[in-house]
Amino acid sequence: MLIPIEAIHEAAARTASRLHRTPLLSARSLGERAGVRLRLKCESFQKTGSFKPRGALNIVLSLEPERRARGLVTVSAGNHAQAVAWAAREVGVPCTVVMPADAPRSKMDAVRGYGATVIAHADRATVFDRLHEEEARTGATFVHPFDDPTGLAGAGTAGLEIVEQAPDVACVVVPIGGGGLMAGVTSAIKALKPSCRIVGVELAAGPGMTPALAAGKPVTVARPATLADGLTPPFVGARPLEIAREAVDEIVFVTEDEIMEAMRALLTRAKLYVEGAGAAATAALLAGKVRGVAGAEVVSVVSGGNVDPERVLALFAAAETGGRA
Repeated sequence: MLIPIEAIHEAAARTASRLHRTPLLSARSLGERAGVRLRLKCESFQKTGSFKPRGALNIVLSLEPERRARGLVTVSAGNHAQAVAWAAREVGVPCTVVMPADAPRSKMDAVRGYGATVIAHADRATVFDRLHEEEARTGATFVHPFDDPTGLAGAGTAGLEIVEQAPDVACVVVPIGGGGLMAGVTSAIKALKPSCRIVGVELAAGPGMTPALAAGKPVTVARPATLADGLTPPFVGARPLEIAREAVDEIVFVTEDEIMEAMRALLTRAKLYVEGAGAAATAALLAGKVRGVAGAEVVSVVSGGNVDPERVLALFAAAETGGRA
């Protein structure tokens, strides 16, 4: 079920001229806390501030011109929404995005800033139903946020870069929301460096992949309010589920407090402005959740940096008072 490495290489060639090759930065002080030689794959420096344009752009550029011309429609709490809106602007086609009404304001504003139409939907559990209504009404092409093989191949280009930038990597830690980033990165890493350990990270209060693995299929799960909104789609993708079953070595859980501590540590020590989901992999390492990697070269995927400044200020205020953001 892994995405073929040839498809990932094709995605890299197709999208390279429009996307950044994101840096892999050393993080010595954080690595010492975690007991590893830590490097951070900074997808927060990608176009639109997250890894998502890798997959979205690969899908859009792969569409036949007549399908693309009908416009694009998607559903997302933020990062995928921005990526599809940006990709639509890149190729000059209209875009509509269905977003949860409680999505971060900065992400909604960014989507509109790229020229897309936003439909705010109150019920996260039925947000995909609302998306399909819009798809049927307009005839636009649905760009799936985490379960399109072409999108997963695009996400896998981050894995290609990791192996090129860190040929001695022993473990890659990656957050899991819908599973698209995990699926793409895992496919690339396992094809190029099968000995490398892959550890997925889920939100302890509301995991999606672990219940799906137990059920043997994607299941709709309750998701909590959290700083890590990128970890809380209503379900995981079917293809990422199979890839997780086949090739992910371990899935660990992080708490809201551990994510907040990682956000603070990444900002103060690594000087990285990171959203909750983007800090999840580093949170797992700092909290000692990733075992068997002492002294090894480990890459933490920092998946995005789109967070409202007010939430960051509240995070630091809470740290000073001993409370929660």
